[in-house]
Amino acid sequence: MVFIGDALEEPVDEIADLAGRAGLLGVKAFVFQEGRDRAAEQAFRQIALLTGGAYATFDAGASQRLEALLSAVAAYAAGGRQALELEARSRGAAADLLLAQMR
Repeated sequence: MVFIGDALEEPVDEIADLAGRAGLLGVKAFVFQEGRDRAAEQAFRQIALLTGGAYATFDAGASQRLEALLSAVAAYAAGGRQALELEARSRGAAADLLLAQMR
């Protein structure tokens, strides 16, 4: 699952419960935050952690970073961890960032 956003308006406890359930089903959340809202960051990091996924930030003007992050997620979706590791070796930083956080 991929989520791209800048804020979270829903109750964090409810979202954390759903993220935990998703994680138990093997669904990993890749959460990419635009901007620096601290409350959203804490919630987004928790979602990623509870699902075994990953969290990263990007700025509105950093479309290349978001593109690299989404490319890394696509590699994972297509071929699992092994494909993401190959992506890390060939393209680098974005895939490395995801791998470092995933369990």
